[in-house]
Amino acid sequence: MTDKATATTRMDTGIARPALDRTFSVAPMMDWTTRDYRAFARTLTRRALLYTEMVTTGAILHGSPRSRFLGHEADEHPLALQLGGSDAVELAECAAIAEAWGYDEVNLNVGCPSDRVQNNMIGACLMGHPEKVAAAVRAMHEAVSIPVTVKCRIGIDDQDEDADLERFIASVADAGCDTFIVHARKAWLEGLSPKENRDVPPLNYGRVHRLKASHPELHIGINGGLKTLDACREQLERVDSVMVGREAYQNPWLLAGVDQALYGVPGPAESRHAAARALRPYIAGRLAEGAKLNHVTRHLLGLFQGQPGGRKFRRHLSEHAHREGAGLPVFDDALGLVPEREAAAVA
Repeated sequence: MTDKATATTRMDTGIARPALDRTFSVAPMMDWTTRDYRAFARTLTRRALLYTEMVTTGAILHGSPRSRFLGHEADEHPLALQLGGSDAVELAECAAIAEAWGYDEVNLNVGCPSDRVQNNMIGACLMGHPEKVAAAVRAMHEAVSIPVTVKCRIGIDDQDEDADLERFIASVADAGCDTFIVHARKAWLEGLSPKENRDVPPLNYGRVHRLKASHPELHIGINGGLKTLDACREQLERVDSVMVGREAYQNPWLLAGVDQALYGVPGPAESRHAAARALRPYIAGRLAEGAKLNHVTRHLLGLFQGQPGGRKFRRHLSEHAHREGAGLPVFDDALGLVPEREAAAVA
């Protein structure tokens, strides 16, 4: 696990960090993009940029142990920390801590629509306060040498998707942010739940395309509703990067095609079984730390989606992995319920 001392030593050597290739990233998702999911994702793709769940400034500054929020494995890189907060001083301090812990990027959440984060001036509500976001970005940018990026929506509530989005982007860009990942859907902060905000109102990819066209000097990534690598390739003709969320989690085998399709290099997984077996040493390590088997295996339930035996695999893990003392034999038994073919071509 990367710790602060190791990361600080790496920084002090003066070795330049390689530029991040954001062509494809997995979106930050609460309760989903945990360290266990990210370890699993790395059995499928080496090149995709991974994000943590959103971590609030309060959790980092006052939570203990700090490794609970910031701990990660060395092979999770490239890896970005997403922060939730609005206080410029606190965000700058947390950005510096993130850099010391070895993260490759720090990203500010300006897209989450939940009531809980709104009450703390976190997430999508900040789109109504571009000057506050700009102040935070400026402070973070001055505190670190790693990239400071923003993930936002195309607007909130009754905002004008053209004038207000342009005002927001211009203000934050002037503060030093040159990378925006834009969820191509408005967030309605009143009257819709966070779940409903994932599907309502409709996606507006064209607005993100126009944003890129009018700001060629900025890196503009797109997020929202992307489910296939073909769809990602189509978007990459209009924007700089793509970010995939739910589909990368619920159908993780999608990630197995990313390295070859979007980066032109072979991925690490020859088959679904090979990816699962590659995770066994990690699972063993987590069990030795005291984690329950289902802490890890809950992230693998979609691995055999649509495959013969896939339902049996999911059912076996769902029924047994949470039990006291469940270990690798439960995992192996679940794998045994799925017929293994010869190394399959990545679909």
